[in-house]
Amino acid sequence: MSAAEYTDQPGAGDQPAALWDDGTAAPAHAVVAHDEAVAAAEAAGNSAVQNLSPAFPDRAAWGTASKLRAWQVEALTKYFETEPRDFLTAATPGAGKTTFALRLATELLARGTVDRIVVVAPTEHLKRQWADSADRVGIRIDPMFKNGDGMFGRHYQGVAITYAQVGMNPEVHKKITAGGKTLVILDEVHHGGDALTWGDGIREAFSKATRRLSLSGTPFRSDTAPIPFVQYAPDEQGIRTSISDYNYGYGRALKDGVVRPVLFMAYAGQMRWKTRMGDEMSASLGEQVTKDITAQAWRTALSPEGEWMPAVLSAADKRLTEVRRGVPDAGGLVIATDTTTARAYARILQQITGERPTVVLSDEAAGSSRISAFAEDTSRWMVAVRMVSEGVDVPRLCVGVYATSASTPLFFAQVIGRFVRARRRGETASVFLPSVPGLMALAASLELERDHALDRPKDADDGMYNPEDAMVAEANKEDRASESLLEVQPFEALDSQASFDRVLYDGGEFGSGGEVGSLEELDFIGIPGLLEPDQVRDLLRARQATQAKRAKGRTPKDGMPKAAAPAPEDRPMYQTIKEQRSELHRLVSIWSRHANEPHGAIHAELRRISGGPAVAQASIEQIQKRIDVLRSRIGGRR
Repeated sequence: MSAAEYTDQPGAGDQPAALWDDGTAAPAHAVVAHDEAVAAAEAAGNSAVQNLSPAFPDRAAWGTASKLRAWQVEALTKYFETEPRDFLTAATPGAGKTTFALRLATELLARGTVDRIVVVAPTEHLKRQWADSADRVGIRIDPMFKNGDGMFGRHYQGVAITYAQVGMNPEVHKKITAGGKTLVILDEVHHGGDALTWGDGIREAFSKATRRLSLSGTPFRSDTAPIPFVQYAPDEQGIRTSISDYNYGYGRALKDGVVRPVLFMAYAGQMRWKTRMGDEMSASLGEQVTKDITAQAWRTALSPEGEWMPAVLSAADKRLTEVRRGVPDAGGLVIATDTTTARAYARILQQITGERPTVVLSDEAAGSSRISAFAEDTSRWMVAVRMVSEGVDVPRLCVGVYATSASTPLFFAQVIGRFVRARRRGETASVFLPSVPGLMALAASLELERDHALDRPKDADDGMYNPEDAMVAEANKEDRASESLLEVQPFEALDSQASFDRVLYDGGEFGSGGEVGSLEELDFIGIPGLLEPDQVRDLLRARQATQAKRAKGRTPKDGMPKAAAPAPEDRPMYQTIKEQRSELHRLVSIWSRHANEPHGAIHAELRRISGGPAVAQASIEQIQKRIDVLRSRIGGRR
């Protein structure tokens, strides 16, 4: 029975309408907010909603949402225009990919196009999550299926499996797929390239599927492994790039009120550690140093034995308290690097809050049940090791602490995706993170829509490539070699002190830094948790202006003028130029994606505007002029 038929049955109107997109029941306090969000999305105006085909009415798959969102209608409309065998939908985390996929599945089942469903997910928890959501639609999916079973029971309409299961025995899944008219839903399809055996297995198992729907919130990878059943075509630079059949990015979702705006709370501080050779070293987070020094300072900050992590966790908990004034069930999530630090962070949080956090350490049944329990209660904090970084829906997560050394664009986007799902207009997300250059660049380019490129170098940090970047990459090889050695060399974290650095929002930076617990920090921690995106920016500007006035009016206790800051330590010119070139290439990459212009053309225009030779021969001043031009442009587009 299709969802359309179900909603016409007697008593169907008695079913609960206030449900989240993942199918879980909404708390009572959010019912009105949910209706307001739906009304706001309709008011945004999308002709696709008003001209919805009778084949799929505006009601979503029953039990997943009260109505389809505008983007979901657009994507369904586009799909049924041609009904292709393969369809890739790239939608930002929190947009409602599950609702879209299940609505499409119910329609194809009702039309007789398919008669069985196979869902492939990255983790065991997501298998069960898909099965639960499908059950609310009336599709019975077996998430407990094992390769040794050979075939699912007749009382099921399909199975939910992991990419690892397929890779281990593709013949089993090939037999299931060939046994009927099968729709294969590849959730977070970029995982199909995680291992060679996985990609080969997926192609073998599902090559004869009747229909394949690929979904991804982050349709790019940190390497150049091809993703199965994804089309690639050369871009203007000849780089083979993935092609999405429908794309719904974070920027548009933010305007539609579908996702939350994200405030990145960056924390710096002084770090001190001992190397393997017994040498004591120190550095500040955020300062311009080599990659291996940055990595060691970062690792020192994340050590639970120092003062940095307790200070940041305390600040995050204060922020959570502020958010819960408007969102009573708001929760927080700490992403840790390993199980040892996760347990230590949990002990620190218990001391701060007096409440024992939920700790999730593995992708097993116990971990899955803990996540589900946390999603349904109103407790404050959950601490996890990576497994909650992708696909797991806990809509009440509003505050996060990025306490891991992982820094690929893919992983970062997956983590941030856990906090952006909006349940009502005005909810904001806050993520606390170390003030290190790599993370700051990723936070600044949150709205950047990325595709998966097959031909870019594996070591490209930002997902882009141009010939001048290759020069910088070559120069950095020595740094990367040192960083790889760091992964195996033990060191001792001696001391870490935290300080508030700044807030990043919508590509802008706000705040002038301050000590932990200072007015400068509290100005931003105390921002209300319910604000529209434009209100967030206005309030950030106002808080920054207040800080500037406060600093200007401050008089030293001795009545003497404040001493000038000490001049930075002299460094060789080539180091400064190297940093300038890296910043210029990063900004060129961002502008290239915004303006759809090739890198070479942007560099040529910058030379025309600012003068001077090519980047390789340009001086510090000439490169800085080009950086200023691009920063002005990027700021003007927001």
